[in-house]
Amino acid sequence: MPPTRMRAWLLTGHGDFEALEYRGDVAVPAPGPGEVLVRVRAAAVNNTDINLRIGWYAKGNRSIESGEAGAARPRDLAGPGGWSGTSVAFPLIQGADACGEIAAVGMGVSSARIGERVIVNPVLGPAPQSPEGGARYLGSDCNGAFAEFVVVPQANAVRIESTLSDAELASFPCSYSAAENMLTRAHISRGDAVLVTGASGGVGTAAVQLALRRGARVIAVAGAQKAARLRALGAAEILARNEDLLARLGRESIDAVIDVVGGAPFTSLLEVLKCGGRYAVAGAIGGPIVPLDLRTLYLKDLTLYGCTVPEPGVFANLVRYIEAGEIRAVLASTFTLQELPQAQRAFLEKAHVGKIVLLM
Repeated sequence: MPPTRMRAWLLTGHGDFEALEYRGDVAVPAPGPGEVLVRVRAAAVNNTDINLRIGWYAKGNRSIESGEAGAARPRDLAGPGGWSGTSVAFPLIQGADACGEIAAVGMGVSSARIGERVIVNPVLGPAPQSPEGGARYLGSDCNGAFAEFVVVPQANAVRIESTLSDAELASFPCSYSAAENMLTRAHISRGDAVLVTGASGGVGTAAVQLALRRGARVIAVAGAQKAARLRALGAAEILARNEDLLARLGRESIDAVIDVVGGAPFTSLLEVLKCGGRYAVAGAIGGPIVPLDLRTLYLKDLTLYGCTVPEPGVFANLVRYIEAGEIRAVLASTFTLQELPQAQRAFLEKAHVGKIVLLM
């Protein structure tokens, strides 16, 4: 039987690291009907965790960028600080990425699932009896994986057969499903020239691999010191983060852009797209407010995709790729659960390639 108490990090409000409280006496949640209790073995760090903590999602705070830890305080927020435009219910256990095994099941779930090794799909269905409907995100709309146990709908605890370590498996759910969703929405196929921004991060390294899997030619944008790692992943060309894209690539040279950065390069990203090109975005760490010349959009027949909730089948495909060995984990470093603040500080330094993971 699972214990009754667990170790967990509680986010007590918007703010700097003082808003995080480490506790060893948090009640282990009980799975309800159709739910399972997952014993978390590893959980990865994501931009979402930091963005939510500092209140970055509040649209009135246009100057706040991910990485400015502590830039937002509750009194400064000009709107709800949740990722979906709603207020956050504190205290909250964050953490969207989880690998572990099923420790207990709720009513209606076969007890045969106990002991299964699983990775957790972080995009959950609507809350029970919720009048609004819509998707929820693990660690943002409900308690997540920065704890020894987490409850999720049984469909979100996906069985996986793999020889990869817990840390490696925990690196996949959030970043790789986001990347695969962007590639799916943008209809990336064999022969496409695909430009990936922020290519050294979790979503970026995932997008490089997954685009190559589809037969695309990948041009990666990242810090110069990370070029060798990206070339080893298969990127055909690496551009420095502040390089002039138009001068290097030329106008109308790219079929699709996979963007997790936003900010100043946005205008150039649209200029390098071919007529009929596709732009998919799932992040804005370089700045959320960008200029858009509508003439560029309609005269070039461009299609812009905003990507959060994955297309049906994306997560199942991802698990299939992992089990078949078609993609690999890119693990930057690991920390213990108790070292979450140190892990987030390392994440904010942006010196890593791949994912930073907490081990229980």
